[in-house]
Amino acid sequence: ADDGGKLFSVGDYVTELRVPEDSSHAGATLHNLLTGADAEEDVVVLALIRDGKRNLAPTTFSVLRGGDLLLVEAGTDALQEFLDKTQLELANVAGVEEDEADDPEGDGGSVDEPDEPALAEGDVRLLEAVIAPESVLIGQTANRLNLREQRGLNIVAVARQGQRLEKRLGDIRFQSGDILLVQGHEQTLRATLQNLGCLPLAERGLRFGQERSGLLSGGLFLTAITLIVAGWLSPPVALVACAVVMVLAGVLSHQEAYRAIDWPVIVLLAAMIPVGQALESTGAASLIASWMLELGSGSEPWLVIALVLAGTMLLSNVVNNAAAAILVAPIALSIASQLNVSSDALLMAVAIGASCAFLTPVGHQSNALVMEPGGYRFGDYWRLGLPLSVIVTLVATPLILMLWA
Repeated sequence: ADDGGKLFSVGDYVTELRVPEDSSHAGATLHNLLTGADAEEDVVVLALIRDGKRNLAPTTFSVLRGGDLLLVEAGTDALQEFLDKTQLELANVAGVEEDEADDPEGDGGSVDEPDEPALAEGDVRLLEAVIAPESVLIGQTANRLNLREQRGLNIVAVARQGQRLEKRLGDIRFQSGDILLVQGHEQTLRATLQNLGCLPLAERGLRFGQERSGLLSGGLFLTAITLIVAGWLSPPVALVACAVVMVLAGVLSHQEAYRAIDWPVIVLLAAMIPVGQALESTGAASLIASWMLELGSGSEPWLVIALVLAGTMLLSNVVNNAAAAILVAPIALSIASQLNVSSDALLMAVAIGASCAFLTPVGHQSNALVMEPGGYRFGDYWRLGLPLSVIVTLVATPLILMLWA
C-alpha cells in the first residue's frame, strides 16, 4: 500500500550474529563462511564489527576472528538455515540469562532496526537503482552474477511493481524495471551501476557522467545545432561529427559510445525500410489508402489529416515509432495524391502520430522504464494516455492545416 513510507523496510531483515571464540570459521575468510553454508546470495553481510569498529560492506576476503559480529540481512528461513550450518550465534545468546527479564519469551533473538545511515556511513552508500531495459542483468539470476566477489556490490533486496520480493535473492530472475536496494563503496558504485545498466533513483542524489565535461559536451551540441540551423551542415553529418568529437575529446569513452548505439532499433529499421518499400511497390499502400479514402471520401482535409494522425498513433503504440513512420509514410503519400491534399501536411501528421506512444508500456523505452518503479499496470497507460492522445489530435490537426496544408 502507498502509505508514503519507503519501498524497502530493511530493519525487519537485519540481524547481528557472533562468531564464537571456538568456531571453526575463526581464521577463515568471509567467502569460505558464505560458500560453505551455500548462503552466498541469500545472506548478505552488510557489516563486520570488531572491537567496536564497524566495517561496512566488508570484502569477502576478510579474515574472521572469534568474537566478531556480523550484521547480516536475511529472511527468516534463510537465517535459520545459515545458523544451522555455520553454528554462529545470535548476538545476545551469550547474555540470555542476564537479559532474561528483558526477554520474557526467552528466544534469545535480537533483530536490529537500523535506519539508512547505519548501513551507509563514510564512503559506503545504500541506494535504490532501477534496472534499465538494456541492462546486462535482465534474465540473469543473482546466483550467476557473483556481484559481491567481482564488483564489490551487495544486493540487499529486490522490488517489483512496487512490492518487495520475498523470494530467495539467488532465485530471482531480474526483469527490466526491477528496483534493487544495493550497498557498495562510493568510489566504485557509480561505475559499477553504469556498467550493469542500472539507473539510481533520483532522490538518492547519485549522478552518472563526468561533471567536468558538462560544459564541453553542451558546447559541442550547441555548435552542431547552430551549424544545422545555419544550413552549413545537414543534421546527420553535424550530429555524427559532434558525437565523434565528444569521443576524441574524452567526454565519452569508446565503450560508452558503443553502448549508446541502439543496435536493436537500427536492425529493426533496416528490416522495416524494405517492408515500407514493398508496401509501395506491390500496391499494398495504395490498397490501404483506398480503404482510408472510403472513410474520408467527400470529407474535409482536416478529417483526413486526423485519420492519418490517429492511425499512426495507434501503430506507434505497438511497434517502434520510427518503424511506424516508415510503414505509414507511403500510405500517406498515396492518400495525398488521390485526394489532392498537401503531402507535407500528411507527412507531418505521420511524424506527430509516430511520436505519441502514450497508450502502452511497450510503445517507447521511457514507458517501460517507469512501469516497475511507479508500480503501474498496463491499463494505467490507457487511462492517462488516451485523453492525452485525444488532446494531441485536437491541437495538432488545426495547426497542421494552418502551417502545412
